[in-house]
Amino acid sequence: MAFDQATSCGRQLVASTVLSSAMLPTARSARLPLSRLFTILVMVFAASVHPKVAAGDRPNVVMLLADDLGYQDIGCYNGPVRTPHIDQLAATGVRFETFYSGCAVCSPSRAVLMTGRHHIRAGVYSWIQDESQKSHLLLREQTLAEIFKDAGYRTAHVGKWHLGLPTEKHDKPTPDQHGFDHWFATWNNASPSHHNPDNFIRNGEPVGKLEGYSCQLVVDEAIDWLTTLHSDDESAPFFLNAWFHEPHAPIAAPKDITETYGKPGDKAAVYSGTVDNTDRAIGRLIDHLRKMGVEDNTLIIYASDNGSYRDDRTGGLRGRKGVNWEGGIRVPGIFRWPGKIQAGTTSRVPAGIVDILPTVCGLLGLKRDQSIHLDGIDLTPLLLGQTETLDRPQPLFWHLQRSRPIIAIRDGAYSLVAERDYEMSNHNLFQEAWIPKIRTGGYKNFQLFDLAEDPAQTTDLANERPEVVARLKAKMLNINASIMRDAVDWTTVELPLGQ
Repeated sequence: MAFDQATSCGRQLVASTVLSSAMLPTARSARLPLSRLFTILVMVFAASVHPKVAAGDRPNVVMLLADDLGYQDIGCYNGPVRTPHIDQLAATGVRFETFYSGCAVCSPSRAVLMTGRHHIRAGVYSWIQDESQKSHLLLREQTLAEIFKDAGYRTAHVGKWHLGLPTEKHDKPTPDQHGFDHWFATWNNASPSHHNPDNFIRNGEPVGKLEGYSCQLVVDEAIDWLTTLHSDDESAPFFLNAWFHEPHAPIAAPKDITETYGKPGDKAAVYSGTVDNTDRAIGRLIDHLRKMGVEDNTLIIYASDNGSYRDDRTGGLRGRKGVNWEGGIRVPGIFRWPGKIQAGTTSRVPAGIVDILPTVCGLLGLKRDQSIHLDGIDLTPLLLGQTETLDRPQPLFWHLQRSRPIIAIRDGAYSLVAERDYEMSNHNLFQEAWIPKIRTGGYKNFQLFDLAEDPAQTTDLANERPEVVARLKAKMLNINASIMRDAVDWTTVELPLGQ
């Protein structure tokens, strides 16, 4: 039975995570693993012997991430919500028709975005509840923010984090330890809803109750940071990571916006209102970039962390948030960089959040640790119009314990899914005690779908095309084995902060 994770999240702790001075971590340099420290020293040396690009010539990057936004919510994906600012990004950039989240739920997908690696490699199995779990994004992972910081960028995270924050019981890294100079975040959802949230934390200090709607407050913080940054040094390149809470439940939107979609108490109307309100916030942010004179020198990426929890917003795809059918993992994906990326292009090449880190490094020429295996690929040739196809040596891959199917891959037009062949206790919230079984467990009931002919996954072709099943099954199990070799067992780990 599909796991309705939106409902479950809402039943979990929504109170603010209070960070006392005793809980705040020490300086990141003191916690760095030797391997990571060596990598930084190598990169510093390389930078000293190679000519640097002038700071003013380096493009800025803004990452816009929605929360639980469906494949068919926004206007440019034929959705019912009016989103003129996001639509304009698509009209002046590249819009992917088949773009995928890193996972069917929140935290793992965000770990994939930050690392370009499967979330289990990075220490995140499912969505994180800090009070009951050790899980967090491993400090040893090289993040997108760290790559930018090593390249001389100023970095900020604003909005939902959900990759682990410290509690009295569990010592976990904070966003500054993952490469962000400035952070303004919530551990999970905005609480008690998107309206007047009281659980934001700024650079380790709880902010208290704020007035307004979460998406607008997130953009307020982004604009304040950009304004300060620009006044200090107009030539400083920046990476802004803006992760909105909308339309994740519990939802709220201004009455005047909601009423354009239905009655104020209509959940579908409020849901649409949150998406509309977020588009308006994005419009404010883009307008500020324009006023700063940096819009044309800024790469903007827009996506969602997973599919919608509403069946009517998945574009007729099978499943929804929390399951590894197309409706749970297919999301919008837009890249816009004026004068660089093709304008007004629609790509049918399957791509996803896992490709963002390698693509940003490729587009901008940023150095990363080449010894780290990435599960994504560089989309640069596609974005620049140099090719209409790309070779993906490793299929797109998803794994989520409470999902049926638990595992899925996409290889070309084919989707192969399977269920687990072992039993687990009946908990909606991820249990770290499951990890040993997850790492060694097997799979059964393999099903094959041709997404080019059957995007809704209605017809299982496994019996008709056994040779395709055999080929894809071998790839699936090979990737799975690689990931599980890297996986951390949080029931036994004793390293500080899960390094």
